Amino acid sequence: MTLDDLVGGGSAVVTGFALDHRKVAPGTIFGAFAGARVNGEDFIPAAVANGAVAVVARPEAPVEGALHIADAEPRRRFAGLAARFFGPFPRVTVAVTGTNGKTSTAELTRQLWRLAGHAAASIGTLGVTTAHDQVSTGLTTPDVVTFLANMGGLAREGITHASFEASSHGLSQYRTEGLPVAAAAFTNLSRDHLDYHETMAAYFDAKLRLFTEVVDGDGAVVVWADDGDHSARVIEVARARGLRVLTVGAGGETLRLVTRTPTQLGQTLVIEAEGRTHKVELPLIGAYQAANALVAAGLVIATGGDTAATLAHLARLLPVRGRLERAVITSANVPVYVDYAHTPDGLVAALAALRPHATGRLIAVIGAGGDRDVGKRAEMGAIAQAQADLVIVTDDNPRSEDPAAIRAAILTGAPDATEIGDRRSAIAAAIAQAQAGDIVLIAGKGHEQGQIVGDRVLPFDDVQVARSCAA
Repeated sequence: MTLDDLVGGGSAVVTGFALDHRKVAPGTIFGAFAGARVNGEDFIPAAVANGAVAVVARPEAPVEGALHIADAEPRRRFAGLAARFFGPFPRVTVAVTGTNGKTSTAELTRQLWRLAGHAAASIGTLGVTTAHDQVSTGLTTPDVVTFLANMGGLAREGITHASFEASSHGLSQYRTEGLPVAAAAFTNLSRDHLDYHETMAAYFDAKLRLFTEVVDGDGAVVVWADDGDHSARVIEVARARGLRVLTVGAGGETLRLVTRTPTQLGQTLVIEAEGRTHKVELPLIGAYQAANALVAAGLVIATGGDTAATLAHLARLLPVRGRLERAVITSANVPVYVDYAHTPDGLVAALAALRPHATGRLIAVIGAGGDRDVGKRAEMGAIAQAQADLVIVTDDNPRSEDPAAIRAAILTGAPDATEIGDRRSAIAAAIAQAQAGDIVLIAGKGHEQGQIVGDRVLPFDDVQVARSCAA
């Protein structure tokens, strides 16, 4: 492929795309964007020196020695060009956005497609997942080069169906542009990432881009109908574009959740769809897991799946890594669960999911990340104290902040909690105190394999630590 093929700008052969000047090789198209901490335009000369044949940047950016592809919104232009380079992509792609549930919904969609006989994959917080492999990308929504290269690679490997998480950061930075999106889903909206978006309105607007701009004009939108005004707004903007809307949940019309009854290892769902009543034994616990499963089913149906068969396949779903994952059952017969809940709403959902299964105490180990929204810390402490019987406040990726200051902020909302800064010691203490009938929840890190302290990532896996403490 040449520059002529892409932009009509010369015969130079295009060998790749890069956002980091250090990754530029001869023939690369370099994307120079202004970021929160670094201005990519400062590295244009270095990129050209390394062999960049073109630079995508704002019209006023100084570019010498390479073709200047000028655009007022260079991220979007860069994504469009990269998509032409890395395509073709899987025949069916769908996107999931919302505050909580993106990872589970994307992965459960992949599982349902696989059960229907499709070669399927998911991309998101867990990395790139197929039926045979899982490779980490390091971000919920990876940079656009990584994202499109992965999608193109999946297509070459025979993947026909792919689901991906569309985070608010990814949507606002055009990281998921360029490929056809047949259907998009909305799970819910609650407080998160205000350190980046500053206001809830701006945060929601970033999410709405998926429905107003990204999903195909003849595509479909699946909405969890029970998130009040947020659900109503997504439905409104989707219908304004003439998109097909499928609603799921207690207030849903496509898949109406009639009843949900907790069982020992899951829950029984009664669902009305297409004039029929379906009873499903879902092997996942918690109301939010039922919500994720129904949104995933909606995406499969929206992209041609048979309704009855899709609902039947819900009984064969497997737990998603770090999402109410049962790490171990202790010698005292206490189940220990690990969950990614790191927002107030996520913590409420995780505790509510486990409460019906605890005949004794519900013990929660919680923390909050450093260099992130500070306003949620006391709120999370208050939620834990109100909904759990015993709370231990510990460290959770303090990053550059003083861990003790983060814990102190949480403790203002949970004055009765126990403070144990070292996360391993906190988990050990929770497990040591648990007795038959109790349940332990370790919240915040979920699938993560490291604890971020300063500029170091120290190996740490809540599931493995829980198992070692219970041994």
